[in-house]
Amino acid sequence: MTQETPPAERERSETEPDAPPPERDATAAGHDAMAAGRGATTAGRLVGIDLARCLALFGMFAAHVGPDPADGGATGALTEVTHGRSMALFALLAGVTLVIIGGRVTPKTGRPGRQAAAKIVIRAAILLVLGTALTMTGTPVEVILAYYGLFFLLALPLIRLRARTLALIAAVWTLTGPQLSYVFQRFLDGTVDGGTGLDPVTRLSGRAVLDLLVTGTYPALTYMPFVIAGMAVGRLDLTSTAVRVRLAALGGVLVTLAYGGSWLAFRLFPGIPDATGAPSAWWSDADGDPDGRAVWLAAAAPHSETTLSVAGGIGTSLLVIAAALAAVDRLPWLRRPAAPLIAVGTMSLTAYVAHIVALLPLGTDLPEWPPHILIGFMLAVTLPAFAWSRYFRRGPLEYLVYSATKASRRVR
Repeated sequence: MTQETPPAERERSETEPDAPPPERDATAAGHDAMAAGRGATTAGRLVGIDLARCLALFGMFAAHVGPDPADGGATGALTEVTHGRSMALFALLAGVTLVIIGGRVTPKTGRPGRQAAAKIVIRAAILLVLGTALTMTGTPVEVILAYYGLFFLLALPLIRLRARTLALIAAVWTLTGPQLSYVFQRFLDGTVDGGTGLDPVTRLSGRAVLDLLVTGTYPALTYMPFVIAGMAVGRLDLTSTAVRVRLAALGGVLVTLAYGGSWLAFRLFPGIPDATGAPSAWWSDADGDPDGRAVWLAAAAPHSETTLSVAGGIGTSLLVIAAALAAVDRLPWLRRPAAPLIAVGTMSLTAYVAHIVALLPLGTDLPEWPPHILIGFMLAVTLPAFAWSRYFRRGPLEYLVYSATKASRRVR
């Protein structure tokens, strides 16, 4: 794949929840795209990343307040598809943001490079604090922000690597990380205190170092490949049709190998579904419990924390990103109606935190509501985000993060 070649200002259109949003709001970008020639088309292509981020956010909404997948039917199947895979997409897009901050075409060096590193560290610190604070509220949602903060710090040494090198690291980590995680978790489960006594810091609301690295819901040892793969994607020329086709093809191959391989294992070895009690764990996490059994390494279900699961998550994420980029590029008529969704994508940190706060009155159990409740949640985020984007360049929390990162300018 070719390296990114467009002008540096294009980088500002692809942002993660905690990164600065585009220089112009989503609606303006869409209008520019329809009004001008080549340059506007480029703007349309770039906002596809924000569209993908909105889809990831809505997928997490569906996992948290959507219908029960066990209800079956088209609605249940669609809800089940979002479980775990939307988080994978969100994490992969976080990797795209990291290389934008560090310089996409040519990694920043010298003082600009040190300032970029400082920005990433500041963002990571904010996410760690915010994620821990939200967890301490007792929310029924497993908050991902603290994990993201650690992901950012772990990815920092890789910020200057080329796309192929990043892709190779992501592949090797995918093949080895889940197995190491399984071994470490087995060891920690065998200790008297479950490993808490080994933690170098006092546990705070379930967010100690070992939780974030190994034993938590989204441990870095297993989930870092999503971020690193996203960094590789961010290094590419996402305005190129050929690159998008290759991303989609690679995504299709990974999906086929991951879910197809797991399905085949479950069929060839009947003892696997019998031992797990989860005959659908080759693609779904609706039933079953790993419970430390090695047989789960053959599952590809989201949250199963296996090599096949990570590969499948990366594959589905690449397909969504390629489709979102192609949609806003090849379908100019779509940009105007998609502007509200793109606006959500530019301020997804605010939207994510808002939906967690909205769920606080529910206590510790997540509901399984009918589809119209989920649609209501989406509208409750989309309409304010679109209205806000008409007057402001950044979402509320995005502006606070942006202001905090101004301290990086003092780095010499």
